[in-house]
Amino acid sequence: MRRRDIHEKHDFFEYVRLDGGALPPADPARLDVAILDMNHSWPNVGHDAIVHAILEAAEEARGRLASRGKVIRAISFDVRRRHEIPPAPNGRFRLYVGTGGPGHLDPRENDGEQFWAQGIRESADWESPLFNLFDSIAADESSALLAICHSFGLLCRWSGAAHPEMRQSKSTGMPTNFLSDEAAEHPWFAKFAERLPDRRHFRVLDNRLFDLVADDSASFMPLAFESESRRVLTMIEIASDPGSGIPRIFGANHHPEIIDREHILAVLEEKRAHGEVSASWYEERAGTMANLFQGEQERQSRLTSEYTLLGLLRHHVGRLAG
Repeated sequence: MRRRDIHEKHDFFEYVRLDGGALPPADPARLDVAILDMNHSWPNVGHDAIVHAILEAAEEARGRLASRGKVIRAISFDVRRRHEIPPAPNGRFRLYVGTGGPGHLDPRENDGEQFWAQGIRESADWESPLFNLFDSIAADESSALLAICHSFGLLCRWSGAAHPEMRQSKSTGMPTNFLSDEAAEHPWFAKFAERLPDRRHFRVLDNRLFDLVADDSASFMPLAFESESRRVLTMIEIASDPGSGIPRIFGANHHPEIIDREHILAVLEEKRAHGEVSASWYEERAGTMANLFQGEQERQSRLTSEYTLLGLLRHHVGRLAG
């Protein structure tokens, strides 16, 4: 499958970024997916990599979409900077995907000065509406939320699953995580476990300042931890699809949208071609990714991405496609 530009016109997919504009009207021919952009306008590759992942899931459902005269429309909401919150599940929106982003997981801590703020200065005005949205998604079994990195931290805070603690040093590169007992028996993640040499340890692409330390709660299923100590949560399930057992509300504290060298270089080249980033920004990240994704590490990254994002997206986009 050739790498497609998210800005091109397709007969199965459209991409809209609000950027302070009005939400496009509902259209019976368009099946809308909400992207919760948590980047606060920071230049990044994760957001567009998620858009590409949705595009590829839509392309796999192209035949079903065409038979119904439908397209998948991904709409990006700038949650933290512009306080854009998508509507709750209402028949129009049924799939929400949250991105990573900089700064503290509690917006009240982002004063632009502290180390953890990473230069971000924001109010907390968006938090209550976002958590209300999470409440609505939890109450609607036809809807789904997939939360990555910063969004994972917000999901943990909303649910009471875990609280953030600053790490002594940033976690970067491709460390291992540890699947829980629950994951090893899970309808979806047991398949992941079967493809791991010891059924438990797997590689993740990591870039985070905070640990999410597990709290006592019966409101979630722990799926993975940073290590065998089971103290630091790295994947959780809040709810599953009743029919298939596939996670319906799921979070991962790594970057499964960064799949492999081919995918990420396509995103970087697209951003450069559209004038979104400087040549030096592009070259630095292209070099880093080319060095990181080598041999077995690249294979393991693809495997993790398949089970912690891509397969889930295909399932939920497929549900929309009918």
